[in-house]
Amino acid sequence: MELTDEQETIRSVVREFAIEELREGAQEADETQTFPEDAWDGLAELDLTGLNVPLEYGGYEADRVTYAIANEAVAYGQLAVATALSVHCLATSCIAEFGTEAQCERWLPEMATGRPIGMFCLSEPDAGSNPAEMSTTATREGDEYVLNGRKQWITNGERGDVAIVFAKTDPENDRSITQFLVRKDAPGVEVGKKEQKLGLRASDTTQLSFDDVHIPAENRLTPEGEGLSAAFHILTGGRVGIAAQAVGLAQAAFDEAREYAHEREQFDRPIAEIQSIRHKFADMATDIAAARELVYEAARLDDAGEDNRVAASMAKYFASEAAVDVTNEAVQIHGGYGYMSEFDVERFYRDAKITTIYEGTSEIQKEIIARGVVE
Repeated sequence: MELTDEQETIRSVVREFAIEELREGAQEADETQTFPEDAWDGLAELDLTGLNVPLEYGGYEADRVTYAIANEAVAYGQLAVATALSVHCLATSCIAEFGTEAQCERWLPEMATGRPIGMFCLSEPDAGSNPAEMSTTATREGDEYVLNGRKQWITNGERGDVAIVFAKTDPENDRSITQFLVRKDAPGVEVGKKEQKLGLRASDTTQLSFDDVHIPAENRLTPEGEGLSAAFHILTGGRVGIAAQAVGLAQAAFDEAREYAHEREQFDRPIAEIQSIRHKFADMATDIAAARELVYEAARLDDAGEDNRVAASMAKYFASEAAVDVTNEAVQIHGGYGYMSEFDVERFYRDAKITTIYEGTSEIQKEIIARGVVE
């Protein structure tokens, strides 16, 4: 797909930032499990924290292709930071698309600057791939709702300030799911321990608990019962972003492996001249190119106002699985060094797996694809 001059410029600028500001400290951030706040401020300076915020509220109002390009470039530097940005953008998208004018004016201008930081609270300990099974409730009491329940695997759980929380207004009715704006500092909101993860270790992932949290009715984002359809709509766009991030991570692993293969010598020649290694690069490059085109196609359909649910799932499924395969081969090309934390490919390999899980597992994506092409 041919990009516009503006999109090419964005890709170049963000890629440069990712290499100079994100990749440089990624290893330390991973080892210490500390989010690089300076990097977040840098994203804000580039207007990336306002990617999905309309212009009238101080955002960038990026089209979906530009959004994908930016996500790929950030992930090229550090997937943990790209994930934090993606979730923040999910939150701003919910407000921009479903909020009232007053809600947009209240929250979006500040969130476009990067703070407050957004969270997206859909999954629960016993409700992951099927969110209709959630048990979190929001009971109407006059001009307030009282929120009770627990949300699991919340990105930005420690750093975040405002959460988009999905809850049932009728505990017995799966169709009553509604979305709400909830400040993390509201009485009754408790942040759980930071999860110890295989990858994305610089990104804070926690549980959020709600114990009789009183929120004003004006913080409801959708009419009662329309929250789940809103979540699915937002997640379709989010999956394009995750797919783009998987492409960025795979490209980073490919580039690291290629550089190493030209430097590493065995049998009196660089391993890049060995046929079995060259064939690995052929497979890796093909997977990355195919994944990128799937991402662009899903984004293009969205920008054209067409139904892109199947295309988004195809992109998310293929790109995430490709990221796992490519990072695995990058480790293999590095040999024993690839297993050592001194080399970035070790972290890339650990990070890649989550792209097949969050915002809809590969199994869920295949079900969506099958439903679209068979039924």
